[in-house]
Amino acid sequence: MSALTLAAAEEIADAAHRHAQEVGKAVSVAVVDAGGFPVAIRRADGARPLTPDIARAKAYTAAIMRRPGAMLKKWQESQPVFFSQLSQLPGAAMPILATEGSVTIKKDGEVIGGLGIAGGTADEDQQIADAVLRSLGYELEFAAWGVSGTPAGKEA
Repeated sequence: MSALTLAAAEEIADAAHRHAQEVGKAVSVAVVDAGGFPVAIRRADGARPLTPDIARAKAYTAAIMRRPGAMLKKWQESQPVFFSQLSQLPGAAMPILATEGSVTIKKDGEVIGGLGIAGGTADEDQQIADAVLRSLGYELEFAAWGVSGTPAGKEA
């Protein structure tokens, strides 16, 4: 069983900030473990004040939902009440944000955490997250969702 170490989280955050700087964006980066608990949260100089919280919610979503935020969008659109209630659950530490820049960290077929990028456009946040995880050897492929947007063969 793999675990997301502090060293790995810092490597991801450093790489994300370098990549963001290359494309001229001041972003915040959050890396959480598989349970959604923060391991590293960093706000670049010039990044807007709310971006660390947004990045953390994106990372949390990707980790606990076990899918990147962009994959969750269709499910959220088909069941908005369900998604709004998820954030109200007593154990929910953060709101669920089904959006770009929310990427599940997967290694050797196992979800080990989540990465959240906030500060660019939705597409820029997603491109930074994908580029960083790909460059560091993490997996970016996930099983397709069922027709309703929920995982194939499962009910919400």
